[in-house]
Amino acid sequence: MDVAAYDLLSTAVLLLDAEGRIEYVNTAAEELFGVSHRHLAGQNAANLLGDDDGLQSRFMDAVHGKFGVLRQPLKVRRGDGMVPVSVALVPLRNEAWAALMEVRVVEHHALLDRHQQLGKEVAAQRETLRNLAHEVKNPLGGIRAAAQLLEGELAEAGLREYTTVIIAEADRLAHLVDRLIAPQGDSLHKTPLNIHEVCERVRMLVGPEFSSIRITRDYDASLPEFLGDFPRLLQAVLNIARNAAQAMTENPAQQDPHLIFRTRVARQVLLCDQPASLAVVLSIIDNGPGVPPEILDKVFHPLVTGRAEGTGLGLSLAQEFVLQHGGVLECDSRPGRTEFRMILPLELR
Repeated sequence: MDVAAYDLLSTAVLLLDAEGRIEYVNTAAEELFGVSHRHLAGQNAANLLGDDDGLQSRFMDAVHGKFGVLRQPLKVRRGDGMVPVSVALVPLRNEAWAALMEVRVVEHHALLDRHQQLGKEVAAQRETLRNLAHEVKNPLGGIRAAAQLLEGELAEAGLREYTTVIIAEADRLAHLVDRLIAPQGDSLHKTPLNIHEVCERVRMLVGPEFSSIRITRDYDASLPEFLGDFPRLLQAVLNIARNAAQAMTENPAQQDPHLIFRTRVARQVLLCDQPASLAVVLSIIDNGPGVPPEILDKVFHPLVTGRAEGTGLGLSLAQEFVLQHGGVLECDSRPGRTEFRMILPLELR
């Protein structure tokens, strides 16, 4: 095989030996990782792919052909920032190398389309649910009123227990309906705020409620104030953190439940409508059971939940509030590590 042909490709190609070490990289790979072939040769290719524990543990099995072609979305470091990529690891047969690794940068327009499509889907679904909720609310009020009237006519306490249950369940459903039809609006009341104020308020709310959970703060103290709607960002972060805490405390196999609030500055990121030169990234990380794979791609949709007691509204509302700020909310999850990333443009005062 003439490896010089790989230099004609615009995607990064690396050829690996049976130990996962790099033997050849094309020009696109040198440009992507910002390192020459001479410095990359002999390195373990897995070291270029960040700290994704799931990929690291499967990397050598993939080199030896256990998974066929392994494909994985990741973010790799380029310069001072991280770029989204798609990695394909292809085992080779009857070749001088054990495997070929292709790293393709996810184009900005693809990310933009994905974020915009998610926003449209969530908005359309919430509007449908609000219309449905309006139709449900009036009959619920009638059921509750009838149960109250009936309760006043019943002399036997045992029978009044049934009407009490009807009234309580009608109130519970009415509360759920109110959450569905509550007008969120597009008008934000932006004031100067620091994201750490939001995190600290959430920590003070979640800590006493879930006292068995260890909470760690990993803040970038250099983050400046920016303009945002404090109540809505507070509710968004609270919904994510409380959802994580509930998943950990409801998991009987959970050991040492741990919640991390991490903040960082990101540069040159693509958000829901446009690129941002600066953004704040708030990561909420837990070591719980993870989001079930079957709902991972629709975890922000209304009424989608992996918890028996969940309503499926918390994460949907968090996504809506973040989108209203021109940001994005992302989720990476596997058993033992789930990370929700809230990325907001740094709109300075």
